[in-house]
Amino acid sequence: MTENSGVQKTTPHRWRKKPVVIEAVQWLKPGDHPAVVMKADPNRYADQGVPWIETLEGGHIVTPGDWIITGVKGEHYPCKPDIFAVTYEPAND
Repeated sequence: MTENSGVQKTTPHRWRKKPVVIEAVQWLKPGDHPAVVMKADPNRYADQGVPWIETLEGGHIVTPGDWIITGVKGEHYPCKPDIFAVTYEPAND
């Protein structure tokens, strides 16, 4: 199916995610994942910085409990625990 598969982009349609196996680590503290760095932020955590991850869409703050997902192209992005729980299940490899 191509991007322009005859479906009008202005009309909402239902879509299902393709089943893809991902890797994920639950981030709890600095050092749990190499993609999360401490970024200086004078307005927050001035003495430590703020947990930060660069994604394809720009940077995001990471909070304890977030899952750090490695996407299909090797990119990293955070996912809140409640969203992770309803979106993913263990892959029995």
